[in-house]
Amino acid sequence: MNIINAIDGVVNAISGFLYDPWVPVFLLAAGLYFTIRTGLIQVRLFGESIRVVTEKPKDDKAISSFAALMVSTASRVGTGNIVGVSTAICVGGYGAVFWMWVTAILGGASAFIESTLAQIYKKRDKDGTSYGGPSYYIESGLKQRWLGVIFAVVLICTYAIGYNMLASYNLQSSFSGFSFYGETTPIIIGAILAVLFAVCILGGAKRLTNITGVLVPIMGVIYIVVALIVVIINIKHVPGVFANIFAGAFDFKAIFGGFAGSAMMQGIKRGLYSNEAGMGSAPNAAATADVSHPAKQGLVQMLSVFIDTLLICTATALMCLSSGIAPEESLQGAPYVQQTMAATLGSFGPIFIAVAMCLFAFTTLIGNYYYCEGCLKYILKRSPSQTFMTVFRLIATAIVFVGALLSAGLAWDTADLFQAIMVVINIPVILLLGKPALDALKDYMKQRKEGKDPVFKAADIGLKQETDFWN
Repeated sequence: MNIINAIDGVVNAISGFLYDPWVPVFLLAAGLYFTIRTGLIQVRLFGESIRVVTEKPKDDKAISSFAALMVSTASRVGTGNIVGVSTAICVGGYGAVFWMWVTAILGGASAFIESTLAQIYKKRDKDGTSYGGPSYYIESGLKQRWLGVIFAVVLICTYAIGYNMLASYNLQSSFSGFSFYGETTPIIIGAILAVLFAVCILGGAKRLTNITGVLVPIMGVIYIVVALIVVIINIKHVPGVFANIFAGAFDFKAIFGGFAGSAMMQGIKRGLYSNEAGMGSAPNAAATADVSHPAKQGLVQMLSVFIDTLLICTATALMCLSSGIAPEESLQGAPYVQQTMAATLGSFGPIFIAVAMCLFAFTTLIGNYYYCEGCLKYILKRSPSQTFMTVFRLIATAIVFVGALLSAGLAWDTADLFQAIMVVINIPVILLLGKPALDALKDYMKQRKEGKDPVFKAADIGLKQETDFWN
């Protein structure tokens, strides 16, 4: 236990340095900058993003925009939408919800830029499909492969270790309120989850796309419907909830009096954990989509941020805060959500949350893992051998099991640390490389105004370097 506490102390110290204030400054400043440069793309082209997501690729075997959206959404829409929101509210207060909204709205512009860049600089695989992500646009755009390798390593640490351990912990913690929960329960749940995870990932990346494409829409719709039912039942409390959210968001005395636990910090941390805008994760999925223009996938990934935070996270927040049960730090995580559900729906509430957590955690785990394989390929400059991948998958499975046994502090602190490092690398990179993405947006809008289905050519935006798809 002393060793675990020592590790958590080191992790928390480094994380504290990065978040106070670098990560919030990077995220909000970059989001505001790209919002201005794109002409408030989040509002202006919201309808266009919905239209684009329904397009089908010309090749039936290629990955569609929708399929790529589901992979990135599988990672985004997960336990963070339930436990992450609960934790933010219990630690940071009502105002944390507002800062989650701000992170998502401004982050939508950053998400557009990073995913458009991933499309511009994506690579062609032997079978004609594509792959890519931040490591590839770092190498192609900045000519800094060493930085691309570092980013790939950090991403693997974030998703295979930080996020997957946290998802596993969050799942087992959702059963802590039931009478059968005991000392061995985390071990049993961790073992079951690890076995299911192993069965899935040993089937390969294509199976991941198929599974998430089915589960994510279903679980998202059911969860939102139940949340709306709870909100409607408690509708008389909703005006007061919004009043408290805005009052808490601008309580600057409280924010700067204890920044680490403030509404702003908790909202930004949990908003980032939930929607991942600006981190450089979604571009790995965005690069696999078969589209006629890079801006199309940028719009699709922008939509994913809104689905995650403005829709699902808000549903969770309103469901909890309208219940009449005040958020307390001792209730952070699954216990608070389950208590608020029980207050409205009785014994069905906690059971539903446990089932929802199972689905959210599972799709989160496989969505997270999906990103790691591409990063391994980048680091090694080739497709890893079957033996290597089998060993890596078994290690990833063991990490899922270990995650169920961790303390809440270490699970959250580890995830916070790695996601912060991703932001510190990716945000400066997309600020430096933003011009091609902004030019691609202008080209896209020009063709749309001419009544065309936009088709991209690198030369049209003055991009002279060779690309695998756009020359």
